[in-house]
Amino acid sequence: MTPCVIREAGDSGLLLELEEVIDERVNARTIAIAAMLRREPPTGVRDVVSTYRTVAVHFDPLSVDLDVVRAAMERASAAPAADVKGKKVDVAVQYGGDAGPDLAEVAEFAGVSPKTAAALHSDATYRVFMLGFLPGFAYMGTVDSTIAMPRRETPRVRVPAGSVGIAGLQTGVYPRESPGGWRLIGRTNARVFDASRAETCLFAPGDRVRFTSRDRLNFDQPPSTGAARAARGSDHASRHVTVVRPGLFTTIQDRGRWGHQSEGVPVGGALDRLSHSAANALVGNDAAAATLEVTLLGPEIRFESDAVIAIAGADLGARLDGSDVRVNAPMMCRSGAVLRFGERRSGSRAYVAIDGGVAVEAVLGSRATSVLCGLGGVDGRALAAGDRLPLGAPTRPNRVRRAIDAPSMPKGGARLRVLPGPHQDFFPNHAFDELQRTRFMVTPRSDRMGYRLEGARIPRQQGREMISDAAFAGGIQVPSSGEPILLMADRQTTGGYPQIATVITADLPLAGQLAPGDWIEFEVCSRREALSALVAQEGRLLAIG
Repeated sequence: MTPCVIREAGDSGLLLELEEVIDERVNARTIAIAAMLRREPPTGVRDVVSTYRTVAVHFDPLSVDLDVVRAAMERASAAPAADVKGKKVDVAVQYGGDAGPDLAEVAEFAGVSPKTAAALHSDATYRVFMLGFLPGFAYMGTVDSTIAMPRRETPRVRVPAGSVGIAGLQTGVYPRESPGGWRLIGRTNARVFDASRAETCLFAPGDRVRFTSRDRLNFDQPPSTGAARAARGSDHASRHVTVVRPGLFTTIQDRGRWGHQSEGVPVGGALDRLSHSAANALVGNDAAAATLEVTLLGPEIRFESDAVIAIAGADLGARLDGSDVRVNAPMMCRSGAVLRFGERRSGSRAYVAIDGGVAVEAVLGSRATSVLCGLGGVDGRALAAGDRLPLGAPTRPNRVRRAIDAPSMPKGGARLRVLPGPHQDFFPNHAFDELQRTRFMVTPRSDRMGYRLEGARIPRQQGREMISDAAFAGGIQVPSSGEPILLMADRQTTGGYPQIATVITADLPLAGQLAPGDWIEFEVCSRREALSALVAQEGRLLAIG
């Protein structure tokens, strides 16, 4: 066996690399290593993700030492590679026409008829190499080189769920409606991902897939993410709040959806986990309770029963029945009281904790809203006027805390500490220096998935492209344009751009308080400094209790 290389990916991730090829033998080994790590994970391991040629391990640096995780990865890689038997999956496809608007173009590219192009696609058996991009999205290969047309130069804004696409030698099925740049040659009505099923994904790494042509399929199916269950059952709760106005972008968030990145499901959760946890602690909630994440322009919320609330994070001018609400302090709300927000004073995201927590139904172990994936919260979307949110049982009065002094919110920008990323060999030596000496601006194209930055262009090694790999929280990706992207909570689980650096866990809450127009500077630190900063943060949270 070819020796593996294990690289650090910030303070909470490790990446095991095999040969830099797309090869069934190499891929089979990554699947086997990942399977062994999932069977015998060290305490503190949150996720294990296999890709084409790597295995990523995400862990809690406060619960397990990096060397313990590294040793487990080394043992897994040294063990004889077990033959992980994938299942056989048949997928019915309607090729061409409205179902496959790019089939004629692919046929012209190949110099064959559309019928022949469809046959070349359906006659092959494809291996599932990895899952990523969207929950349940399987990267399959290998497409017949005759029809291996590259991606579109301009991605579509809307690709229907079930669309079957080609991107070079890869093929795949879009699990839900989303943007996408693959060439669409057909469509299936198979449910590729369904959070309500015991096995959420139709495909898994190592599976063998065949596409069978059908003259006509019925595509009129309701969405099946399982998110709609979150809104049901709310009438059974004895306590509620009503959304009168939703604000700019208000969502239900918790600590995130760990344990499902191998299925392509993003972790998500609060962008500023520190403020989220502080708000929960102030009202006596468990740290895992769901809060409202309020972005820039806040909502108007009416309390339909007595409650204790606390707002932490950004100061967005909150007022309760016309009286100012102090940030980082618990206060009593009577039934009928209305919470409103005014002008932004500092920070970008405020967290509203209510005693008992927002008690929508958990989806895959979390109430966090992922709008991209349509998971969690209320129907997997931002809150809307008229939403009626259930609350959990009220907190015992003696668990409510006093006001606290919280970290100051950024005003205009922030300096973030980083560790070298897992893909240093994709960059010339001076690229890391360029990253550190540049002041970047957060552009309006930024969202909860990632902040697109402009400033200096970070150089990459010429003529070298990366095979899609795991994405890490706080990773700084550099696409071919050279303009970095800071990966945030809703990041995709995999990506095709190398990560030059990783923002440390302790500074991600600060990053979560930035908005378009704010600046970012990066400063390298040591792993010891990163862990010390995280321990200090957790100590402040414990002191609230």
